[in-house]
Amino acid sequence: MTDWNTIASAIEISTHQPFRLINQRAIGGGSISQTYHIEGQDERHFFVKFNSTDKLAMFSAEVAGLSEIAATQTIRVPHPITHGVAGKQSYLILEYLELTSNGDATLLGKQLAALHRIHSFQFGFGHDNFIGATPQPNGWMDNWVDFWRERRLKFQISLAKANGYGERLDNLGNKLLDALPAYFDGYSPQPSLLHGDLWGGNHAYLPDGSPVIFDPAVYYGDRECDLAMTELFGGYDADVYSAYRADLPMHEGYGLRRELYNLYHVLNHANMFGGVYVRQAEGMMRRLLAKAH
Repeated sequence: MTDWNTIASAIEISTHQPFRLINQRAIGGGSISQTYHIEGQDERHFFVKFNSTDKLAMFSAEVAGLSEIAATQTIRVPHPITHGVAGKQSYLILEYLELTSNGDATLLGKQLAALHRIHSFQFGFGHDNFIGATPQPNGWMDNWVDFWRERRLKFQISLAKANGYGERLDNLGNKLLDALPAYFDGYSPQPSLLHGDLWGGNHAYLPDGSPVIFDPAVYYGDRECDLAMTELFGGYDADVYSAYRADLPMHEGYGLRRELYNLYHVLNHANMFGGVYVRQAEGMMRRLLAKAH
């Protein structure tokens, strides 16, 4: 049972204003956490996520990611209010934003390009975080190919083996790890600030048309990773890509690396859900190995 008194008290402490809960409404669409829109006096609204207490680290990581993006002042993200434990649940409270699926796609492309112009000296992030419900290691590394091998693909391939998804996936994966340098011939990306999980469900627009991104899995990596993810589950509006490329042209090898980068997310889905995603990952690995030279 949700401890709404603790949630109200946490809002009071964090905002330094009294808060009396008037209404709470469950919101669909969250596959990992329970989500609510809550309303208090004076038409104050908040967005709340709940999960089990062992998922508090996931909420802490989300706060760190949102704060990292917000500090760049490049693109809007929900402002974190506070997070903690209430009874048998962990929670994350964010500002509530009225969102719509339609808005200024050209501005979204420009703002994503601006986000990707934020650079670090190394690849990674100051904290490990999560991709969906799966841990995502982010320890700093100087070399991008090594980072993608060790922190991304190798980690997911090892999880798949531990989950019992067969020697075939493991064998294909290890061959691909050995072949990685072939996909980066003449290409050395800078460490750009990434959203990290930029599928279509993690962006929307405010009523004035301005873009919002949320549910990040932030790290500094190749900006192509974010662009590839936008194309994995249906794609974004064409104006997003044209505006982005006008500000930050893509390297000619992007088409080859797109599947390599999206393999990470398909492997993660395989580890979370199994079934068709395991077969999809195998197919992607075979295609990638056929293109290695």
